[in-house]
Amino acid sequence: MSQSDVKKVVLAYSGGLDTSVIVRWLQENYACEIVTFTADIGQGEEVEPARAKAKAMGLTEIYIEDLREEFVRDYVFPMFRANAIYEGEYLLGTSIARPLIAKRMVEIANQTGADAISHGATGKGNDQVRFELGAYALKPGVRVIAPWREWDLTSRETLMAYAEKHNIPVDFKKQGKKSPYSMDANLLHISYEGGILEDPWAEAEEDMWRWTVSPETAPDQAAYLELSYRNGDIVAIDGQAMTPAQVLETLNKRGSEHGVGRLDIVENRYVGMKSRGCYETPGGTIMLKAHRAMESITLDREVAHLKDELMPRYAQLIYNGYWWSPERSMLQQMIDASQAFVNGDVRVKLYKGSVQVVGRRSDDSLFDESIATFEDDAGAYDQKDAAGFIKLNALRMRIAARKRSVV
Repeated sequence: MSQSDVKKVVLAYSGGLDTSVIVRWLQENYACEIVTFTADIGQGEEVEPARAKAKAMGLTEIYIEDLREEFVRDYVFPMFRANAIYEGEYLLGTSIARPLIAKRMVEIANQTGADAISHGATGKGNDQVRFELGAYALKPGVRVIAPWREWDLTSRETLMAYAEKHNIPVDFKKQGKKSPYSMDANLLHISYEGGILEDPWAEAEEDMWRWTVSPETAPDQAAYLELSYRNGDIVAIDGQAMTPAQVLETLNKRGSEHGVGRLDIVENRYVGMKSRGCYETPGGTIMLKAHRAMESITLDREVAHLKDELMPRYAQLIYNGYWWSPERSMLQQMIDASQAFVNGDVRVKLYKGSVQVVGRRSDDSLFDESIATFEDDAGAYDQKDAAGFIKLNALRMRIAARKRSVV
């Protein structure tokens, strides 16, 4: 399909520098109709101004949608049932938002008769893969236009120059900086890349962090939260029932007040390079710690261990953009089945950047105090049984030692 064959394109549109330039570039290079789609997934900024910006550029088909509840309910919560974490640290805040955006872009393309979608992800990053794998999985014949892989605008400076030349308003410039941070935010996290962070030895500037107070200046008094779980999901905080988005909003607020959730990592991108990024994930940090505590008393040992073995693969699927793949769906069914008895309450303590579990209880608990006690168990457990257990488990090693003994 050539450029002239594209009749209508759905553009993932934020109203920022990149996507505003893309609108004008698509108009100049593809001469096609443009439909903009702006998703409110809790990025903390008003999305309605995107409508005015799109109209000012001559666009008439403009979709602006509040997807916060769907985002947390259908993407964030299922991911946290798996305790997913990439390369031991990253809570996948950017990764998990992409399949939802891809899904809505495809749905809007179907509604409007568009034959293509477009996004502002660069040719160096993971997001191009995530958007496009999702789109192809849901609409196999869709055309994808990725301007960063086609145009000769190679930096944010050249984008700004293009914007000035074409009278495109630019909202975000950092005075005194050659390049502003590249940021992505949603209800789960905010990320920072670029600028001084491109030197992995350089410490992030304190004024970069937008959500959390520094642990050093966090309150001297700890805060306690009681999280109530049903089937692996938080349904109430301190006894107050909440929707999924309300849960995450509340945990973000409380965690941010106590400096919880800052992260500075170098990660391995799917395209092959290493990348340094900083993240703030206050609510997600609390959720991961608390969910593992809830599972610790409600999951069978072998089920819990099997989940832990499969988790890195599940996290990698999400990071690499395979949310809509059959293998992720298969894993999700297994994970969700494991959560049937993950019910009860977890109490956590927030203090100067840390999250500590200080209590857990459940009507479905497998913790048997009468057996686990160090006091008199009234015959609930016969300690003599352990001798045979140990000897049987040592049998193969004892046989090998005898056969190979040089004595």
